[in-house]
Amino acid sequence: MNRILFVVALAGIVIPTLSAQPRAEANNVVLVGHNDLNGNGDGGEGLAIQQWADGRRVLYLAHEGQKTCVSIVDVTRPENPVLINQLPSPAPGITRCNSLGLSGSVLVIANQALQKGQKTAGLWVLDVSDFQRIQNAKRLQDLELSFFDTSGPNSRGVHCVWFVDGEFAHVTTGASDFDPTNPNDDQFYLILDLRDPRSPREVGRWWYPGTRKGDACLPECLPKRHPKFDDGYRPHQTEVWPDHPDRAYVAYIDGGAFILDISGLAEVKAGRAKSFTPKVVGHTTFSPPYTAWTHTFQPIFSRGMALASDEDTQDNCKDAPKLVWLLDIRAETNPMVIATAPLHSNDGELCARGGRFGAHNLHPNFPSPTSAKLKNTTVASWFNGGVRIFHIVDGPKGVTDAPPHLEEIGYYIPAAPAKNPTPTSQINHAIVDENGLIYANDRFTGGLYILRYTGPVPLD
Repeated sequence: MNRILFVVALAGIVIPTLSAQPRAEANNVVLVGHNDLNGNGDGGEGLAIQQWADGRRVLYLAHEGQKTCVSIVDVTRPENPVLINQLPSPAPGITRCNSLGLSGSVLVIANQALQKGQKTAGLWVLDVSDFQRIQNAKRLQDLELSFFDTSGPNSRGVHCVWFVDGEFAHVTTGASDFDPTNPNDDQFYLILDLRDPRSPREVGRWWYPGTRKGDACLPECLPKRHPKFDDGYRPHQTEVWPDHPDRAYVAYIDGGAFILDISGLAEVKAGRAKSFTPKVVGHTTFSPPYTAWTHTFQPIFSRGMALASDEDTQDNCKDAPKLVWLLDIRAETNPMVIATAPLHSNDGELCARGGRFGAHNLHPNFPSPTSAKLKNTTVASWFNGGVRIFHIVDGPKGVTDAPPHLEEIGYYIPAAPAKNPTPTSQINHAIVDENGLIYANDRFTGGLYILRYTGPVPLD
């Protein structure tokens, strides 16, 4: 492996350290533009693009740490992304804004505290209809429509949010009245009515049976804990589409992937009910024998399939392998794994480079006009493996129901940012716009990367 030396000061002594990724590595992907976000490049798991009537395009980027909450970047010229504004954490050193969702001119931002009982914990609802206000804002409160408080003695607040229809947010959160049976199971799936964004109202919730004290099924339904990597039974990302409003696709960390019936939400929307309870339609697990941490569950409706990713959470592949799974979901009650994203001969070397290596998020097929709707490919973030692009290859013709498989068709690994605590880049999140541009961020200091896929297989 090629390595370069640079120096850092430690306890007053200058010592050499190594960069395991001294230059970018790529296949069928090129760098279009980059912005280090003014040195605050710790990207979280929220990226969304807003198209303005005058042609301007604005990217909102949620942050991983407890210093900066959200960066606002003008990406009208993707070769020269310009930082418009950065808003600080509403509780610096305590809360982070890991996730966000955008519908029209309403932006919602998750707030999660470092520890249970701390504030500010909940969901911010912001007005982003006025560019001058966005540009001049100094804090979230300058754009605030409302704040939905989910703090409590056993709550860290909101970790992840899905908001695409301008009406209902689908949230991973704790709450003041949620007392988990295990401290790792402190969050659940909550549905929030945002039709009046100034007055958010909870209309539904669901949690893995046995994870809340008082569940009628206890003690028999206590979930089994992973003997080495107990990451908790709580949801991560929940996805719901306006053209399939009766289903929620929930990635539930150690609990696997769930398809939930949320048809009761239609009764709430029509004013015939104040609340409802989702019901399980289908469920699949990846642990045991694997180490779970199901992060994203992304259906591909036109193909009767879904993709699921298990997040790598340990440095140097201690919890490997963390995979992207291809599932057949035509029989909703029995989601079935039919393939995984391919491994590579140099994966062991990448594991040893430093930091995390393995799957994280998948491009979400947002219904917005600024998002790609991928049905034959997916774009994944892979930490020090960069951005990875996979193609769903159909089975042989003439063989009924022959399952497809996944092939990698491109990747981009940035050079290690100079101040990353790992000697590698750590790509944390990636989305694709309607023009095929890929927007990805680094987990620590690297900032925003804008990429273009150049391979012969269409990114579609």
